[in-house]
Amino acid sequence: MKDWGRLITAMVTPFNNQMQVDYEMASKLANKLVKEGTTAFVICGTTGEAPTLSAAEKENLFKLIKMSVDVPVIAGVGTNSTASTIENCQRAIECGVDGLLVVVPYYSKPDQESMYQHFKTVAEAVNGDIIVYNVPGRTGCNMLPATLARLAEFKNIVAVKEASGNIQQLSEMVRVTPEDFKVYTGDDGLTLPGLSVGGYGVVSVASQVVGIMMKEMIEFYLEGNVSNAARRHIELLDIFEKLFCTTNPIPIKAALNLMGINVGGLRLPLVKANPSLQAEVQRGLRKLKLV
Repeated sequence: MKDWGRLITAMVTPFNNQMQVDYEMASKLANKLVKEGTTAFVICGTTGEAPTLSAAEKENLFKLIKMSVDVPVIAGVGTNSTASTIENCQRAIECGVDGLLVVVPYYSKPDQESMYQHFKTVAEAVNGDIIVYNVPGRTGCNMLPATLARLAEFKNIVAVKEASGNIQQLSEMVRVTPEDFKVYTGDDGLTLPGLSVGGYGVVSVASQVVGIMMKEMIEFYLEGNVSNAARRHIELLDIFEKLFCTTNPIPIKAALNLMGINVGGLRLPLVKANPSLQAEVQRGLRKLKLV
């Protein structure tokens, strides 16, 4: 697999005043984030409001970001239909992406064997590197480490985005998967704890506003400077909390707009942050002197 690095950013999808995708701003934002330490992107994931984007919009974004930056682009392609997921994977691969983020099927609430068969079928049908995305808070079901261990036997299932918020489960996933299998946390607040138990990195939302600090924290830890890494972790905890005080990506879009990075509003069924939430996010940004 291509090296995706340790700080993968799950990027928002900017919209203009007519709520159309703002491709120019998407390119500008991606380039800004690479300069600040992003090592790869997830495009059209949860943070990118994938459920509200058309197939054409997604394909345009994959191609655009791939052309705009010199880091890997990972496509959010998972659905709760195995057949549709395979079709999405194939379209994304045709766009030249470097990886595929495939979520545990949502709403259907598959049991562990059903999850296994879903990912097995996808892996056998597509020629691309896959990140399994476990996010029980959104899917309604949790992939257990034993199931992930079975899936890690497929050569093109190469990583997991583990977003259960459970550091013990993440630790167990590290233990039961091969050494070259990458375990990423999907929770910004678990970036440093995840590294400390053998995790590889983070698929981050907060890196869109504090990417430089997160890059420093990861580098401090890898250099063996645990005290400075811990200090940076503590400094970031407040903004991590504020960026998830309500449904993602409402707070992160508010933060970017407050910082003068005009990513616009959100497509229904989500709406922009109300004034009190915006004020809370602004307080977090001011504490870090970002506004």
